[in-house]
Amino acid sequence: MPEPVPEIDESSLVVSEIKSYAAGVPAVLVSLKRGLEQMGPVRTARTLMKLNQRDGFDCPGCAWPETPGHRKHAEFCENGAKAVAEEATTRTVTPEFFAEHSVADLLGRTEFWLGQQGRLTHPMVLLPGATHYEPIGWDAAFALIAGELHGLASPDEAVFYTSGRTSNEAAFLYQLMIRAFGTNNLPDCSNMCHESSGSALVETIGIGKGSVSVPDIENADLILIAGQNPGTNHPRMLSTLEKAKANGAKVIAINPLPEAGLLRFKDPQKVHGVVGDGVSIADEFLQIRIGGDQALFQGLATLLLDAEDAAPGTVLDHAFLSEHCAGWDDYADHIRGTVNLDIVVEATGLTRTQIEDTAQALIASDKTIICWAMGLTQQTHGVATIQDAVALLLMRGMIGKPGAGVCPVRGHSNVQGDRTMGIWEKMPESFLTALDTEFGIRSPRKHGLDAVDSIRAMRDGKASVFVGMGGNFVSATPDTETTEAALRRCALTVQVSTKLNRSHLVTGQTALILPSLGRTDKDVQAGRKQQVSVEDSMSMVHLSRGSLPPASDQLRSEVAIVCGIAQALFGPDHSVPWAEFTADYDRIRDSITRVIPGFEDFNRKVRGPDGFGLPHPPRDERRFVTSTGKANFVVNELSWVPVPAGKLILQTMRSHDQYNTTIYGLDDRYRGVKGGRRVLFIAAEDLESFGYAAGDRVDLVSEWTLPDGSVEERRADDFRLVPYPTPVGNVAAYYPETNPLIPLDHVAKKSNTPVSKAVRIRLEKRG
Repeated sequence: MPEPVPEIDESSLVVSEIKSYAAGVPAVLVSLKRGLEQMGPVRTARTLMKLNQRDGFDCPGCAWPETPGHRKHAEFCENGAKAVAEEATTRTVTPEFFAEHSVADLLGRTEFWLGQQGRLTHPMVLLPGATHYEPIGWDAAFALIAGELHGLASPDEAVFYTSGRTSNEAAFLYQLMIRAFGTNNLPDCSNMCHESSGSALVETIGIGKGSVSVPDIENADLILIAGQNPGTNHPRMLSTLEKAKANGAKVIAINPLPEAGLLRFKDPQKVHGVVGDGVSIADEFLQIRIGGDQALFQGLATLLLDAEDAAPGTVLDHAFLSEHCAGWDDYADHIRGTVNLDIVVEATGLTRTQIEDTAQALIASDKTIICWAMGLTQQTHGVATIQDAVALLLMRGMIGKPGAGVCPVRGHSNVQGDRTMGIWEKMPESFLTALDTEFGIRSPRKHGLDAVDSIRAMRDGKASVFVGMGGNFVSATPDTETTEAALRRCALTVQVSTKLNRSHLVTGQTALILPSLGRTDKDVQAGRKQQVSVEDSMSMVHLSRGSLPPASDQLRSEVAIVCGIAQALFGPDHSVPWAEFTADYDRIRDSITRVIPGFEDFNRKVRGPDGFGLPHPPRDERRFVTSTGKANFVVNELSWVPVPAGKLILQTMRSHDQYNTTIYGLDDRYRGVKGGRRVLFIAAEDLESFGYAAGDRVDLVSEWTLPDGSVEERRADDFRLVPYPTPVGNVAAYYPETNPLIPLDHVAKKSNTPVSKAVRIRLEKRG
């Protein structure tokens, strides 16, 4: 059995040159190394060959889809291999481990060390006043949860969080149990990432999902990629972009940092990716200032209008605007009357020529796609930014035609499916009515709490039970000190998990750890192997089938855990057949068929070779289910992020050696960092102007202005300065180390998403 990794001293951190390409032979070597370390040779080969295959399991990492009708023998990327190695590890965290390590001891460990200890094997309880977790039986754990929930004055005093890795079947039952209990408090990881996308798209096109497929991207003329780093966060997207380039597409990258994956891609499954130079992905790199994307999109709209005025009928799609759009005249008047290109240049940090060339590319393209991720969504004006991006597409009729549309690139592998299954605090009446009809319950209609509001409720003593279905809530959320204090005010915290993380150590008076099967594990119920389903970033639903023996006979599937809690909570005579759902997941899918549109004949369709696609009215029919019945232009005032004198604007981001809060290792190969994570990437000009040198160690202090004008400060200590090609005044560092700097109230308008990409900070040199 592999030995757990010891803590690593970051004083050994080494900084080298940044990489000019992604993947290639190093990615293969790293993938194999991590697999061998965690799983051994036989298990590594057996597991990776099932990853993303039709008869295998879906990657527990990102939600990028497979090409329809085709599978490579090695249908995974470096980070997918790392994710599998983490989950399929042979290291284990047993009751003996918890007997040896107190909670206080474990709190002193890094997130990396905790994750490297291995798979959780037994349900554990931390009793009031205890220093160590100890084993508890499953029935006793379920009874404890039910007793605490029954003791609440209102169901709304409980909060039920969901991670994006939960299967469709588990998510559907989880929200069903919660609504049958009587609350809509369903915060999830979408609240912290793509909520701004959903808010913007529902208002503009009527559905909060992307409108394109992999073949659309492969056949586009022009692809704008804004606020996204595919090389680290969605590496398999690079293969799709490589095909698009081969078909003649132009790619424009819009990002504060140059990212290796968008510079050059070396596909290790092709000769030119092994011995050649690979493929250049981005034709243009627009190094935009943090928060300047909305200004760019409004500036581009101005130039499109100017071009139309100069040559009427040659730029705008007037037939599409007339037949399918509402609010066009108001939007055009707003752009004409308020957008100043000199301000656009200042806000973006781009040259006038770069902006004009991008506008010409939009005009020349018959098939345009705009892709984005957290760089756009985690801004105060994130919703407005995305709506202005959609406006560019609507002006040119780029919704509902092959090779064109919107592409919000989701993170976790089933984060979109969880939302489809009802994991949302504001599900529409049509969904609630269908749920009630199917199960004979009465779902609450009052909207529940999202992630930020859940923290506020726990902080203020208005919620006292927290249940986390996967994920690492403490490390995923902003304002770490406030979040941890809020959870410690709870009477009970419950974490359904595969591996140890910090959320198990920041507890209520009583805490439970319920160990679950992972995506790679064989799931057998009532003597039959079960299958779960997931929805990828492009609305394709397919099966996932784990095949590895579980790490312990004490592990239960997420479905079985939800049903076990529900049976203890509601008793044996409840109208929902919880026991039958546990024994046969087809029964769950039969109910989903009757509740959620698009899932008709679910069990048959999902067993097709590539599953099936969900309906998307704007894409499929140019039908827009909005308040106007058309695609809506939305007028938004321009907002951007100036850099105050003597301050810097911080964006938080992932290392190449992590996925969300899971830390795979301490190397960021593409950015030239090895052996540590507490680094701050800063422009050489800022180093000089602030009087620092490369390698200096500083404390980061964020500044948040309160309504009364006073300034509130938060700290994250001991970061090493690394010169990097980032815009002057803009810096970047990894989360969750920098989450303590993000105020809980620093959120996006409309979506309430934490603004992790624009935090005002100052530096203090360490003595």
